[in-house]
Amino acid sequence: MRKLSLLVVLVLSFLIQGTVHAQQFDVAFGVGTLTAPSASSASGNHNPVSLTGGAYPVFSADLLLKRQFGVSGELAWRGSQNLYAGFQPYRPLFYDFNGIYAPKLGNHAAAEVMAGVGWESLRFYTGTINCGAISCTDFVSSNHFMGHIGGGFRYYFHGHFFVRPEAHLYMIRNNQEFSSPYATRFGVSLGYTFAPGF
Repeated sequence: MRKLSLLVVLVLSFLIQGTVHAQQFDVAFGVGTLTAPSASSASGNHNPVSLTGGAYPVFSADLLLKRQFGVSGELAWRGSQNLYAGFQPYRPLFYDFNGIYAPKLGNHAAAEVMAGVGWESLRFYTGTINCGAISCTDFVSSNHFMGHIGGGFRYYFHGHFFVRPEAHLYMIRNNQEFSSPYATRFGVSLGYTFAPGF
């Protein structure tokens, strides 16, 4: 989690510096859950483990540069460990970087549509400490490139504060540890908009 915290701080620093010339900068924190197809008994060639279930905290930020177009990034992770195949503790994390379009829908609402790329990081906890050149961990990672499509609806309930129901589709390449290359995250986030003259 220390590496994750450092990454978030670095990304935030970069994005906050960019807001000087930006039209709008938004940050949000939320929670949701993940659904994914389970194995098909008819095909017999899929791993029976599904990514479905669990609470997923999520941190997101976006920088709108011109005409409600910009860039965004998200990090979602399973809040608690799960058991892979009933015995191996693991935790999935999803990172994505997107182009975003966020048109205003009146004075108190805005839509969000985003698409981009990222990766799924599966952390399998070994129960032993493994040390590398820089740090020590108690897990082994399996990483997979993925595509991402998502959207949400912002409602500004008080000044610059908004609540956002959202949905995201992850299309995970070579996700051989699970029964499907697709996973969908549904959730809700609470956020704040930094914008001059908002």
